[in-house]
Amino acid sequence: MLSFALEERVGITPMTLTRGGCELSKTQKGTCFCGTVEIKVTGDPEAMGYCHCGSCRSWSAGPVNAFTLFKNENVEVTRGKDHVGHYAKTEKSDRQFCTKCGGHLMTFHPHWGLIDVYAATIPSQTFTPGIHVNYAETVLPMKDGLPKMKDFPSEMGGSGESVPE
Repeated sequence: MLSFALEERVGITPMTLTRGGCELSKTQKGTCFCGTVEIKVTGDPEAMGYCHCGSCRSWSAGPVNAFTLFKNENVEVTRGKDHVGHYAKTEKSDRQFCTKCGGHLMTFHPHWGLIDVYAATIPSQTFTPGIHVNYAETVLPMKDGLPKMKDFPSEMGGSGESVPE
């Protein structure tokens, strides 16, 4: 309620609130296209950005995929678990969707211990991208001043090579 009231008054969602010395984590909810599956995310994303790889473009049916990466323990399906379908093109990505409406929800990346809850799935999340990954595959050049990685940062198993805008 406090979060909603602050958002209503000043147009922002507070990242963390404190009350009497206790920290209250930000909690946000989102749903699939039809609302059957509900997801709850807690805390802040580990990273946000854009993926330009062919797989993400094909899956998202768009020229780029906006991602928000959360730690596994910060993502929970709170309603409609029996309607969550899975598709794993590779062992590195378990794409999840609603079996009722086909709405895309998230992708579990077990090798990183992170879940990409699609930016559009959490409408209250302020999307603040920090990086472009797999930019060597882009079909939509974006001149926004953000770092453009050929594939992934080296910390995530990629080459760590940057490419020009």
